[in-house]
Amino acid sequence: IGAFFVGEYPEGVAVMLFYLVGELFQDIAVGHSRKSIRALMDIRPDYANLKVGDEIRKVSPEEVNIGDIIIVKPGEKVPLDGKVIEGNSMVDTAALTGESVPRELGPGDDALSGFINKNGVLTIEVTKDFGDSTVSKILDLVQNASSKKAPTEKFITKFARFYTPIVVFGALALAIIPPLVIPGATFSTWIYRALVFLVISCPCALVISIPLGFFGGIGGASKRGILVKGSNYLDALNNVETVVFDKTGTLTKGIFEVVDVNPQADFTDEELIEYAAFAESHSSHPIALSILKAYNKDVDITKIEDYEEIAGHGILAKVGGKEILAGNSKLMNK
Repeated sequence: IGAFFVGEYPEGVAVMLFYLVGELFQDIAVGHSRKSIRALMDIRPDYANLKVGDEIRKVSPEEVNIGDIIIVKPGEKVPLDGKVIEGNSMVDTAALTGESVPRELGPGDDALSGFINKNGVLTIEVTKDFGDSTVSKILDLVQNASSKKAPTEKFITKFARFYTPIVVFGALALAIIPPLVIPGATFSTWIYRALVFLVISCPCALVISIPLGFFGGIGGASKRGILVKGSNYLDALNNVETVVFDKTGTLTKGIFEVVDVNPQADFTDEELIEYAAFAESHSSHPIALSILKAYNKDVDITKIEDYEEIAGHGILAKVGGKEILAGNSKLMNK
């Protein structure tokens, strides 16, 4: 407006163009970050199977109350926190814990919202409303991550609160006072200089870029499945010297594959894989699943005469009169 007032139309258009381009880039960056954050929020359950008498109704998780009974079928997400009262199943807890090994749930076990049911049907008594459930608290952390300000952001906010009025009043003084006290000075010249001073001194770069940088960082982390609870935690990473990781599901995917078979004595590769598949046929451990995948045939469990799982060691099985040991070195030395 000031540029048009003094007749400098090209400069007025240039300033508006630069601001519009800046806002465009800002909107693009914010949009990418929001998409990344929304992708991380896929753990939100869409519905719950509410059991009312002998009838099962598909309702919104918000409509379920404490004490209600819900049914979770294979492949579905557990919509609310509760306690299993009937059924046994393996559940995928990776969305909450990062652990890739499925966990077994049975009557009396706690089932947290966000778990994914793998095989059996679970009957769960709800112990928390959706607003207080585990998945709801995680979603709230994601949505409000930008509300926790880093020290740098807090400083810039305070700085802009005082700096901006000083610059505005300084520009007004520069436009009005010199023409009144300096002989020969014209208002058009000093208004132009005041506008130059105002544009140069504008703190937009600081006020916008720093919060935008933190928001972009949170969005970029979300895109890679990392939940940052706020800008202050992102800023604290500057001082981190040591990072401790839970290996499985964090640094590794927990997905195994047989890449080499090393038979001894007179056994062939096929025989060794077959015996290992018999031993691991009842296990849901990722290593067992990789062996069964390498075997690539249906295991005839009727041939298994005896089966014993030894905690912390491995498996002892008898197949066709032969004793098979599958496990770690402790089992072999036992």
